[in-house]
Amino acid sequence: MAKDDKDATAADEAPKKSKKMLIMIVAIALVVLGGGGAGAFFMLRGDTAEAKEEPVKGIVTAIENTLTVNLAEGHYLKLGFAIQQTEEGGEEAVDINEALNIAIETYTGRDVAELSTDEGRNAIKAEFLEKLKKAYTKDGVEMVMDVYFTSFVTQ
Repeated sequence: MAKDDKDATAADEAPKKSKKMLIMIVAIALVVLGGGGAGAFFMLRGDTAEAKEEPVKGIVTAIENTLTVNLAEGHYLKLGFAIQQTEEGGEEAVDINEALNIAIETYTGRDVAELSTDEGRNAIKAEFLEKLKKAYTKDGVEMVMDVYFTSFVTQ
């Protein structure tokens, strides 16, 4: 029986060693793969963050008087707004006449119901802002970054 006891003990020790070895190999593989994945994530994330910098706020240019725009079905909109310029655009105020024209084109003929909800107002404001950014971009430099409503009355 002494020989059988030795064989049983050797058989019991062999699986313990192989389980420990397997756990160590899996742990090392996880550390290596996790480190490589984290490194790739941070390297790729750094490239996109640098490419998309937010513009710095510059001066604000406001229209002097409110603008009255004809809406659908005999209604109208009294609109006052100011343009937030970028710092890259310089310290000189942009010519507001083009912005007035864009506002008239964007808001004329809209339904009052469309302008009476937050979603509707925000959607049209985003469209207006996009047109302003396009119109006030010179040599690849955006001169306008936002538009603020100082008056917005429908009737």
